[in-house]
Amino acid sequence: MIELKSLTKKYSNYKAVDDLNLFVKKGEIFGFIGPNGAGKTTTIKMIGGILAPSAGTVHIAGIDIQQEPEKAKSKIGFIPDRPYLYEKLTGREFLKFTADLYGVPNDRFNHKAQQNLEMFSLADWSDDLIESYSHGMKQRLIMSAALLHDPEVIIVDEPMVGLDPMAIIMVKDLFKRLAQKGVTVFMSTHTLAVAEDICERIGVIHKGQLIASGTTADLQREANVTDAALERVFLTLTTNAN
Repeated sequence: MIELKSLTKKYSNYKAVDDLNLFVKKGEIFGFIGPNGAGKTTTIKMIGGILAPSAGTVHIAGIDIQQEPEKAKSKIGFIPDRPYLYEKLTGREFLKFTADLYGVPNDRFNHKAQQNLEMFSLADWSDDLIESYSHGMKQRLIMSAALLHDPEVIIVDEPMVGLDPMAIIMVKDLFKRLAQKGVTVFMSTHTLAVAEDICERIGVIHKGQLIASGTTADLQREANVTDAALERVFLTLTTNAN
């Protein structure tokens, strides 16, 4: 569903992402972890079509995002780490704006918007200006908007930032339900416990390169720390890669 081939992003002489090859199948929750500055967000932005790669390709559901950007992006729900929103709109107006971008029909929008607002506990504030929302509410609104067009792929950068414990549980359960329906979730996160809890496979990026990928058990064997928590596995792998 997501295929990266020799994906590279270069700034002058610095490679933020270096020859990344990865395949994430339909219905998989894939975790993407790494230290600060490792290339996680740069990779996320290239997968989402926000940044153009210096070399290599990104295919979403078999579609080359460079060759057919609109077709590929129509398959994606993108959730950034920081919710940049039009704060003079109400929550419902922002959802309508997003739905129009994706060509969601009005009758479907009305049902889907109300469903998402209720799911993300925003229904009571749907007609309030976004500028009055807390950070967590803004993050939940971005998630609500990203799901309006029923994307086949969800790309999410730090999904739990600013969310309270109840919202974190809800989002984890949501991702699991979506994956069971065949939606692919590519999730970059520093919250290793969340990655360990819900991700079928996890990739570790360090200095722009994918240094390990697999199930938690696979990564434990790679790090030679059997039965260790993901935090220790991560520290061992990145330390050994220096």
